[in-house]
Amino acid sequence: MSWHTVNSFDLTGKVAIVTGSNTGLGAGMAVALAEAGCDIVGVSRADAGATAARVKAAGRRFADVRADLSSIAPVDDIVRAALEAFGRIDVLVNNAGIIRRDDALEFGEDDWDAVMDVNLKSLFFLSQAAARQFVRQGDGGKIINVASMLSFQGGIRVASYTASKSGVLGLTRLLANEWAAQRINVNAIAPGYMATANTAALRDDAQRNGEILGRIPAGRWGEPGDLAGPVVFLASSASDYVHGHTLAVDGGWLAR
Repeated sequence: MSWHTVNSFDLTGKVAIVTGSNTGLGAGMAVALAEAGCDIVGVSRADAGATAARVKAAGRRFADVRADLSSIAPVDDIVRAALEAFGRIDVLVNNAGIIRRDDALEFGEDDWDAVMDVNLKSLFFLSQAAARQFVRQGDGGKIINVASMLSFQGGIRVASYTASKSGVLGLTRLLANEWAAQRINVNAIAPGYMATANTAALRDDAQRNGEILGRIPAGRWGEPGDLAGPVVFLASSASDYVHGHTLAVDGGWLAR
């Protein structure tokens, strides 16, 4: 492998905003980007968790931004905080998301709106704000959305989550269509069944856990570290000609 090929994954001097960076997949992706060279603007509702210390241990800077993405009110403040901390933005990872479960016959409007507001509406308007900054900077940028297996499948008892994640896949394509000519890459990662807080109920249900593992060709639940390579690739110049793609990182789930 040539030095140029290896170097195309180097993110030294870049600045990445990662939403939902305090736990789970968001923490894993923030640390992976830091290890590749990014300074991190970590956006979370409450405590930043161990992410700040892990980013600093990787030799990079961390800006702790508190924001509740249940509305779009903090969007401009997030961008402003990133610019005040590090002077520019190069990467946005839209990872923050929530899920609500109920039978479709009983599913309520509050559970519909709460999920759609965080998972789709705030994702769009934060992408818009970041893209406006990329245009001002004049040298492109990378937006990485977090989709889901339910961007491709229906799922059960998660009506608003399925709708939102199907929307993320479509919106990723739309934004890529509009912004690719300005050297803004918009892509998504669709994690498979990952061992995070969101899936604790599934893993604790022996029957569902067995059914899920039985369908994953890799034979295990995914871990946050499994997203490290994909997120660095999509954030780096190695993916400069990749636009509008949703990359499944699923242990082979969709291949079954």
